Formats: sequence, structure tokens, C-alpha cells
Amino acid sequence: MDNSEYLTVTALTQYIKRKFDVDPYLGHVYLTGEISNFRFRPNGHQYFSLKDDKAKISCMMFKSAFSQVKFRPEEGMKVRVKGHVSVFAANGAYQLYIDSMEPDGLGALYLAYEQLKKKLKQMGVLDLPKKTIPAFPKRIAVVTSQSGAVIHDIMTTVQRRYPIVQLVLFPAQVQGDAAAQTIVERLKQINEMGNFDTIIVGRGGGSIEDLWPFNEEIVAEAIVASKIPVISSVGHETDTTIADLVADLRVATPTAAAEQATPVLRDVLVQIQDLNTRIFNAQNKILNDYRQEVAKYSENVFLQHPERIYEVYAQKVDNLRSRLRQTITDRTGKEKQRLWNIETQLVNVSPRDQINRSQNRLNTDLQRIALSMNRSINSKKNNFSKQVAALDSLSPLKTLGRGYAIATDDSGNVLKQASDYQVDQQINLRVAHGQVRVITKNISEDNNG
Repeated sequence: MDNSEYLTVTALTQYIKRKFDVDPYLGHVYLTGEISNFRFRPNGHQYFSLKDDKAKISCMMFKSAFSQVKFRPEEGMKVRVKGHVSVFAANGAYQLYIDSMEPDGLGALYLAYEQLKKKLKQMGVLDLPKKTIPAFPKRIAVVTSQSGAVIHDIMTTVQRRYPIVQLVLFPAQVQGDAAAQTIVERLKQINEMGNFDTIIVGRGGGSIEDLWPFNEEIVAEAIVASKIPVISSVGHETDTTIADLVADLRVATPTAAAEQATPVLRDVLVQIQDLNTRIFNAQNKILNDYRQEVAKYSENVFLQHPERIYEVYAQKVDNLRSRLRQTITDRTGKEKQRLWNIETQLVNVSPRDQINRSQNRLNTDLQRIALSMNRSINSKKNNFSKQVAALDSLSPLKTLGRGYAIATDDSGNVLKQASDYQVDQQINLRVAHGQVRVITKNISEDNNG
């Protein structure tokens, strides 16, 4: 067969891929199945499988499409997807390219809401202590739409209840894809300014899609991170968003938020007046009590005649002084007698005689030691003289004195035998009282040994 009739693997794969791509039934596929082999890749494309009881298909979802999914897919979750089937040319495998995904049964937004709520619960965010809303704020920041009814309701309520507070609007989108980021930026801006007592975040009611920016994790993080107390007023009474759960206070309506953020000035003034009255009455009562105490003390006989107080104490001082003198006299006599007794005992046991006897014994011992040392030294001297005489008798110098000599060569070697000498050799002779330098002329050995 001609080689031109053979196809390459690439050509065949490209042909099959084109068949898939032009097939109208595979261009728009709606599929339901259970997620398998899902491994979440942050900021990347997602690869997993969809399966049922009898089959499985590989799936791929690009990053741009996955970013539109409001919930987090999980292993074993049943979902409904829309996409198209094509062939991946590199390995010749066909797979489903998914464009959108939603849970099969629960709504995607509701599932995402429950997942984020569960996550925050596990992190302990929902159990964090709530900050106290100031009772008498000076400045209140409001994060909401500048064109909605929310700001109007808050302004009306604040003007009626507590008109002295400064209300500052921080306009933000409260609906749409960019709303969450706008709310976060406004919260950060308010905290950076730092001169507000309370923050109100709110919007009117709507569907879960309309309220969704307040269910975003970044909004929850910004509310938790806020150093200023946050009041959340999102939706109606039955609507509960993630922002409501993490806020320091959740109220049903914007009007309720304004009421919780401010006191009623009239009530405050009445309370201040009541406190003034109570303080005035308390001061009068304290003054009257002091007046009664002063009157009571003024009638005291000792305060009228204070010298009487000291009469009793003066007499006590005289008695104590007399007792002190007597006590000192008695104690001094006893101590003198005790010292006399001790002195008598010391005289009886005086160590003077013992010292004299010990001194005599010491002198005797010193004499005996001196005598013994002299005897020992004389004995040593005599012994030393004998040993010196013995050494002197053995000294080579004595031998030289009797006419003997010691012969050595120039190297200092002692020449003992005739064989140690050579003819015409210079020899040093050590004799008594000096040395003699000689030269050998003739050498003869003793044949008799």
C-alpha cells in the first residue's frame, strides 16, 4: 500500500477533534453528575471528573469560568453543569469543558452562604466578643448607597432623636459584582480616619442575589477587622446575611440601626436633669449629716473643756514614771549583785596560777629541746668530719700528691694503657698543683702483662 495513505497520529487526532467541535449536539451539553477527583487549585484552572453509577467523564473548567461559581465544589457533590465536549489533542482524550456550574438541588448562592457560614463558625469568627456600641456618639459613619432610601431613613431618625451627632455618608455600591470591594474600601477608609464612634452598614431588602455582596468573605473580614463598632442593617426582618452575623450589632431596618446608634436627646436631657436633682439632694443630705455630727461633737463635755482629757492621762503618766524609777532601781540592784557573784567566781577560778605552771613547763621543755638539738648537731658534725676524711683519702688529688699523674689526649680522653698512646702525640699530664704538656717519643708495652 502507498505510504501516502497512512495518517499520522496528530492528523487523526485533529480530525477527531474537528468532528467533536462541529457536532451541534456536543457544542452545548447540559450534564448532571457527581464530582469526583476534585482538587482545588487556587487561582488556577480546575480539573476533575463527573460520574454516575455506570460512567465517568473528565472535566476541565477554566479559571475565568470557575471564578463565577459562588460556592466551593466538593468531592461527592452532585452538580449541574453546562459546557461543550472536545478532544485534548496532546493525549487524544475527550473531555467536557465546563462553562457554568450550580448545585443539583440547593441554589448555588444558598450553598455558598452555608459554606462560608460553616467556615467562619469553624474559625471561631462568629464567637468573637462583640464591641460595645457607644451610648453618646459624636460622629457616625454610614456605608450605603447615596441614592437609596436607607440614608434618608437614617438621617430622619438621627435628626429626630439626637441632632447633635455628626452623620457622615461614605457612598458605596450595595448591589452588583463590584459592590463587595466598594464596601471593603469604605470600611478601611473609615478605620484609617479613626475619628468615628460607630459605623452603620446597610441597604434595603431584596433577593439573595441583591443582598449577595454582604455575604462575601472579604466583607466579613473587613467588618471583623474594624476597630470601630459596626451595626449591620441589611435587608428586612427575615433576611440574615454574613455581615449580620459578624457585625457587633444586627438590626432589622436602617431606622432601627439609627435608633441603636443614638440616644433620644430629650430623654438624655431629662436623665441629666434627674441626675442633677439626685446629686443636689445627695449633697444636701451629706451636708445635713455633717451638720448633725458637728452639733453632736459641740455638745461633748470634753470638747467644751479639753483640758479634762489630759488630766487623766497626766495622772497615768506620773504613776508610770514612778513605777519606772522603782523598776530601774530594783533591776540595777539585782544586776550589781549578779556581777559581784560572777567576779567572786572568776577570782576562784583565775587562770593565773595555771599560766605560771604552764610557763615553767614550757621553759623546761625549751631547755631540754635546746640540749637535745646541740647533742644532735655535734653528733652530725663528728659524723660529717669522718665522712669528709674518708672521701679525702679516696680523692684523686691525694693520689697525685704521691707522685702519680693522669694522662689525657686533646679530646679529654684518659689514656690508661700503652695501646692508647701514639708516637709524637701531644699529651696532657695532670699532676699535683698543675698540668704538664708532653710529647711521646717512644712507646713500649710490658710483655708480662
